[in-house]
Amino acid sequence: MAFQIKKERGFTYIDEGEGDVLLLLHGLFGALSNWDRVIADFSPTHRVVIPVMPIYEMPIKEAGIGGLVDFIQEFVAFKQLTDLTLLGNSLGGHVALVYTLNNPNNVRRLVLTGSSGLFENAMGGSFPKRGSYDYIKERVAYTFYDPATATKELVDEVFDITKSIPKCMRIVAIAKSAQRHNVSKDIQRIQVPTLLVWGLNDTITPPMVAHDFNRLIPGSELWFVDKCGHAPMMEHPDRFNQILSHFLEVTQVV
Repeated sequence: MAFQIKKERGFTYIDEGEGDVLLLLHGLFGALSNWDRVIADFSPTHRVVIPVMPIYEMPIKEAGIGGLVDFIQEFVAFKQLTDLTLLGNSLGGHVALVYTLNNPNNVRRLVLTGSSGLFENAMGGSFPKRGSYDYIKERVAYTFYDPATATKELVDEVFDITKSIPKCMRIVAIAKSAQRHNVSKDIQRIQVPTLLVWGLNDTITPPMVAHDFNRLIPGSELWFVDKCGHAPMMEHPDRFNQILSHFLEVTQVV
């Protein structure tokens, strides 16, 4: 489904619907399209906002978790977004966690799926190898339980990214920053309702990571999706949206 992509003041983003704000953050190789079904299902009742994070363009010295959190803070201020329900996948979850810790009064709920921040097996054990389409295809497929989810379009997008030396340098810098920036001691301070939705077959942030998040974030709620890898909202969108909808409903009065 095609949604209008807006560009203002250096920000590229989707802003669909009206109501309570759902702010969605994609992962390291993610894109706006990762959230297509969330936009389609929730924009009739919510305002769904997704910024493109400047992963491949940001100054190399700023390429890391801190730089991405600063970017999201600037975007939120620019759009004057308040009382957020913040959703993050993979690296986006990591950014969402740090944003929540830095801005506790502006986050109403937190939703993490396949989030980094405690442990992640980057690209299935190695950083991107340039020039090998088959290698990239294998690594993208590794993200999902069903390799067919790794469409040619998706593989082509990642392959094009990895052909660029400057982009690869930023990817490596951000991935290393994520591995260094362990949030285990900090996330015990999170007080907002938190939902964890995890693929039972996630090989990048395995189920043990979900259990650790559940143990460390007070009162957090954990759901597993069977036959699902690192991106439940892509691989099992119906189930993901069902779990999210229930969470939004039961936390409405919080």
